[in-house]
Amino acid sequence: MLKVATADLWDQHGAELHCADPIFRSYGNKVSFHGEITTVKLFEDNSFVRQQLTTNGKGKVMVVDGGGSFRCALVGDQLASLAIENGWEGLIINGCIRDSAMINTMEIGIRALNTCPVKSMKKNIGELDVPIRFASTLFAPGHYVYVDEDGILVSEAMITH
Repeated sequence: MLKVATADLWDQHGAELHCADPIFRSYGNKVSFHGEITTVKLFEDNSFVRQQLTTNGKGKVMVVDGGGSFRCALVGDQLASLAIENGWEGLIINGCIRDSAMINTMEIGIRALNTCPVKSMKKNIGELDVPIRFASTLFAPGHYVYVDEDGILVSEAMITH
């Protein structure tokens, strides 16, 4: 995929875009990514994240609403590897990751609130492909997200530039 410059997208298509609050840290070697949004909503249980990452992620970005919890990680190096294997463009996580040193050597783009070494629960509780809201932004399945060093932009339709 082409490298996307969010500042340029904003300048050309600002009326069609929503900008997420700049609350995320960047992890992984892939600093720029974009794609169609697929969502997972959960709280301190990453079972549905793993389930979704086993599917074909080509052209998609997984957006995970973990309720902003800092008490456990929702993605670690094993799930990051799974995302790479299945072609996911990137992940945005309203929560934490772990294994950040390893993830930072991998060809994946992840935005998350922070890191935490604690594993999540595994109770198979969550929701897939529902609209979610965090960082003052609505992330809806089928919408598009554009991410780079400057931020995260969301559009209802794909933007061709």
